[in-house]
Amino acid sequence: MPVPRVTIVGRPNVGKSSLLNWLAKKRIAIVDSTAGVTRDRIMYLMHESDRYFELIDTGGMGIDDVDNLSEEIEEQILIGLKESDLVLFVVDGKSGLVPLDQEVAKRLRHVKKPKLLVVNKCDSPHTDDEVAEFLRLTDAPVILTSVLGNRNRHLLIDAIIDHLPSLDNAEQTEGKSLSLEPELKLAIVGRRNVGKSTLLNALAETDRMIVSEIPGTTRDSIDIRFEMDRKSFVAIDTPGVRKRKSIANDVEFYGLLRAKRSIRRSNVVLMLFNSQETISRVDKQLIDEIVSNYKPCIFVVNKWDLATNAGMTTEAWSNYLITTFSSLRHAPLAFLTASQGRNTKRLMNLAQNIYKQARLRVATSQLNKVVRAAILNNMPPYRKNKRPKIFYATQVAIEPPTIVLKCNEPSLFDESWKRYLLGVLRENLLFKEVPIKIYMRQRSRDEAHIHSLEDLADVEQIE
Repeated sequence: MPVPRVTIVGRPNVGKSSLLNWLAKKRIAIVDSTAGVTRDRIMYLMHESDRYFELIDTGGMGIDDVDNLSEEIEEQILIGLKESDLVLFVVDGKSGLVPLDQEVAKRLRHVKKPKLLVVNKCDSPHTDDEVAEFLRLTDAPVILTSVLGNRNRHLLIDAIIDHLPSLDNAEQTEGKSLSLEPELKLAIVGRRNVGKSTLLNALAETDRMIVSEIPGTTRDSIDIRFEMDRKSFVAIDTPGVRKRKSIANDVEFYGLLRAKRSIRRSNVVLMLFNSQETISRVDKQLIDEIVSNYKPCIFVVNKWDLATNAGMTTEAWSNYLITTFSSLRHAPLAFLTASQGRNTKRLMNLAQNIYKQARLRVATSQLNKVVRAAILNNMPPYRKNKRPKIFYATQVAIEPPTIVLKCNEPSLFDESWKRYLLGVLRENLLFKEVPIKIYMRQRSRDEAHIHSLEDLADVEQIE
């Protein structure tokens, strides 16, 4: 096991998701008073006292799910317990011991893993004496916590560290250290029921996500670490998004926010489409989010076996996507059947390739030669009786590749010419399939001696 895993279990509404967010110091899991909000396993990589470990939040034991997914939720809990190195048994110190706590304790007696009993919601020291009734549940060490009162976080962290497996067992396998830093982070987005969780399971080669025909099964953005070709990756599964007017409750509203946040913190976005459905307004909203954040994107048309049977062609779908999303006409396309694992390896190779493109730097001399050739081929039109001039270009950042163009006056360059220049840069540089960010900046007084690119006999003079 590359990283020790700490699984949080308990009956519904004892504060498991709040506890995970509190320990992580980030809003990872959805917190809501509605029982059954957490369905899949929510995972977060922690780094405390020079130790890495994964916190795993699970659904409430004994929940009667409104969508008849109780068996699937229970299966996810069992998998979490099976893979764990330490179990945090969470109870509610405010409501006291209830029969369902005893049922959870009975189930955990058969789990031969180290355990900690976490009595949560002990918001005041005055309530500490009332938690003795929980001692009958297990003989595990007891930690009293309060997320609301921010009590004893350090005690719980210390107890977790003390009960983790030794470094030799937890962070090495057969004498080989495993990388904790992922090669890249993939955000898997799309509208409801396009096969996001099925694709994630195919990539991770395990049933990590609940897969169901019920739209909206995934409610959290969930990080799944997996390895392929001895490289570590993180795939971010997101809730299916639907029209704003269809968002019925807080859970789905926060799911929409998490889908957008997943796009922002990813390296590459896999935008999923169902080959049997036309592009919707939701798809366009997600594309707008991808474009505004300059994220490398792959259009993934899923369920391609059904499209092939119906006589559809990759060319027709490619033209359809390019026509609809002209701002992402550079984005590569992948056609796959996630349920059969078909073409998933090729998809990962493609994702790694465009991630490398987004991290490349181009020499200033090469960049200026390309810009100068673009200007000579198509001079920017006059505006306000002034001739727009570019003096030099330089790349200042990666992810996305960011280029600054020093010019006489940015407002003189119209949008159509800037789109033309962007196309020339993408065609002639190494950024053929990733977004490029361009800034037009006015030349400073210190740069007054620099000639415009179209006036230079040799662009090398500006270096």
